Amino acid sequence: MPKSKVRKKTDYTINPANRTPVKVKAGPSSAVYVTVMLALMLIGLAWLIVNYLAGQDIGWMNDLGAWNFLIGFGFMVVGLVMTMRWR
Repeated sequence: MPKSKVRKKTDYTINPANRTPVKVKAGPSSAVYVTVMLALMLIGLAWLIVNYLAGQDIGWMNDLGAWNFLIGFGFMVVGLVMTMRWR
């Protein structure tokens, strides 16, 4: 009895040689990175608290007006973005 043809596997699978290798940083983040990340989030929080409690009494902060919200949330967002690279 004749033997049937065997199909090649490469027709139905993805060639792993075409994949791009990704470098993975080994080890945890440095203590300086974590300190800066947490400090930025706390500075943003402190900026907003000071703005709410004493912003009208501080001349230069009162002159900034609504920009205080952008500054405070900006510090906090930068700190939160840094958490994505934290290991």
